[in-house]
This record gives sequence, structure tokens and C-alpha cells, in this order.
Amino acid sequence: MSERVVVTGMGAVSPLGLDVTSTWEALLRGESGVDYISLFDPAPFETRIAAEVKDFDPTDYVEHKQARRMDRYAHFAVAASLQAVEQARLDLDDAEDIGVLIGSGIGGLGTLSAQFNVLAEKGPRRVSPFLVPMMITDGASGQVSILLGAKGVNFCATSACSSGTDAIGEACEIIRRGDAQVMVAGGAEAAITPIGVAAFNAAGALSRRNDEPQKASRPFDAERDGFVMGEGGAVLVLESLRYALKRGAHILAEVLGYGATSDAYHITQPASGGEGGAKAMQMALKKAGISPEEVDYINAHGTSTPLNDRAETMAIKSVFGEHAYRLPISSTKSMMGHLIGAAGAIEAIVCVLAIQHGVIPPTINLTNPDPDCDLDYVPNIPRRQRVRTALSNSFGFGGHNSVLVLREYSEGQ
Repeated sequence: MSERVVVTGMGAVSPLGLDVTSTWEALLRGESGVDYISLFDPAPFETRIAAEVKDFDPTDYVEHKQARRMDRYAHFAVAASLQAVEQARLDLDDAEDIGVLIGSGIGGLGTLSAQFNVLAEKGPRRVSPFLVPMMITDGASGQVSILLGAKGVNFCATSACSSGTDAIGEACEIIRRGDAQVMVAGGAEAAITPIGVAAFNAAGALSRRNDEPQKASRPFDAERDGFVMGEGGAVLVLESLRYALKRGAHILAEVLGYGATSDAYHITQPASGGEGGAKAMQMALKKAGISPEEVDYINAHGTSTPLNDRAETMAIKSVFGEHAYRLPISSTKSMMGHLIGAAGAIEAIVCVLAIQHGVIPPTINLTNPDPDCDLDYVPNIPRRQRVRTALSNSFGFGGHNSVLVLREYSEGQ
């Protein structure tokens, strides 16, 4: 019999707050973390807005010299990991069987971009010797492993916007097959850079609602025009149930199932009928051993792009049938923007919090619903409702579809 996997710690750095509590409270207030870009001068760009992390200081977590040798995305991963480990009260004196799996879709883009400028202006001898470990997508996972002294499995999941969900899902599989007792898993991203914004603009993916930043991310609304880039990090401590009980850990929720598929259709567009996403949801539910009717809440991928929101709606209908119309669904990207490789991880945390607190965060800016998106998207204000089982969707460029099922922990389940 495979191991049951539970959540015992959570950490987050987001556009809405520098920890889980402040992020959650802002979500329930319906606040937007979107504003004009301050990390660089956005004046020449078609999109001049983003959801930035504000007032974050990496030296709150690591020494100044160490911080200088990490990219911003790794700073977020480290901060979220240390928060999660603290909440879980892990004993790091015995970290032989603790693994780390931090996903990132893009990695150290800011460092890479800056060093290209160094190469062009000052020549190859002036390029930083730390460029490679700062830019690669597994750099954050490596840094977290070193800081924790975690000597178990250590790698990175890179699957675009599904990276954080895949990191958590694969970490659960590692525990279930007995290769680790504890996994520190999640995602981190910091791609709000000139080249990042220019590239996503060129792909036609970003909102250009520059005159109303806080209203730009509007999933499932008829006036949506693209996603808003976000940044941050989110990490969960996952443990085998037996190990968590043995050490007396406080259990926050259980990860019941994980499904992952590919559209095999287009490098950026979802399959028009949402077939790949539907299959991933069905796979996750099957692994969880539950029926669609047992799901109480879906945290949607809900990017605010015309094609994605419509395809996800179709996928949910195909999986849940009539229950889809009774099922509360919300997109917290309406407030945090799209954290890309960290999105699935922060949204898994939102699902855990919805289970714990019996409150569903809203989809803000949903004022003119798209007729093709006709489900219950919890518009504009949070809803108090018991959530025993939640499903979290993540779909990414490349056709990736990844889904987690999380459930209220029950001893006899």
C-alpha cells in the first residue's frame, strides 16, 4: 500500500504579502497586487504593469554575501522554504531523508539578462563566475538543499506554468514509493524583467490594460485581454503520514491525487476543447479514489487569457457534468497575477487554506462574464463555505496539464 502524503508546513512570498498569512488575508479582502512596474522603466513597453513582490529583503533569510550569489527567484524560494520548514517544525539535525524539489518555469532570467549586457559592454572575462548557478532553473532547489542540509533527492521541475504543481505532485510520488519521508516542494519565479515582458508581449500573452492596473487580470470576464505577470515563491513541506504522526507534526491537509498530461497540440495554445486538462483532472481524481461530486472547490488555472479560460471551462464541464454548475471555482490570479513556475504552488496553498478556514477566495474583476464561461466563479467577494476536498489546476505553455487533489485530513480516511 502506498504512503499517504500530508502537508505540515507552508511558506510564501507573493505580490500580496511576504508570508502565507498576509497573502491569505489580502486574498480575502479582494485586493489586487497589480501595479505599474517599478523593477525597471516600462515606458517603451506595450505592457507597463505587473504583480511585483514589494518590500522584500533577502537578507532577512540569508547573509548579504550569499544573497548576492542568488538570483531573485532563488531568494523567493529560500524565503518560502524556510517559512514552511519553520511551520512544520522539522528537525534539520537529521536531514538525510529530506528531499527538495523546487519548480521554476524560467529560472534566473534577471541574472542572465544582466550578464548578457556585461558580455556586450565589458567582454567575456567580466562575466560573473556565478552566472550558471544563478540562472539555471535548478539553482533554487540546490540553494534550499544546501541551506537546510537536506541530503535526500534534489531536483527541479520545469514545465512552464505547471512547474509548481508538478514539483508538488512528483514530490508526493517520491514519498509514496518510499524514496523520502519528507519533501520540501514548490515553485519560484522572478521573470518581471525587460526581456521577460518584451517576450511575453511579443507572444501576445500579456494584458495591455495599462490605464487600470488593478483591473487588468480578469479571468472568465468577457473583457479579458491577457494575463498579468507576477512573481514570488511558494513551498509546502510534504511528509509521509507515518513520519508526520511519529514526530507529532500538526497536519494541515492531505494530498490525495496528482494527474499530469500533455495536449500534444500547440506550443502556446491549449487544445480548444480542453481535452488534456480534462484528462489530467480525471487522472488526479482516479488516483485520489474519489468521484467528481466529492470535490467542493476548484482553484482554476484561470489566467485571464481568452483561449485558456474558455478551454478550462469546457474541461471542467466535461469532467464534472451537472456538478460543474454547483461547484465554486475561483482564480486567485485575478489578484496575484500569474506567478508562472510558482503559480501552482501558491494555488495549492490557497486550497489548503480554503480547507482550513472554510472560505473560498473570490475571482475579482469579474463584472461582465463571458457567455462561454458560465460556471460559478465566485465573483468579487469571498464565500464562506465548508471545503473538504479541493482541486488545483495548472496548465502551461508546451501543452502541460497538471492537477492536484487536496483534502481535509481525517485520521480514519
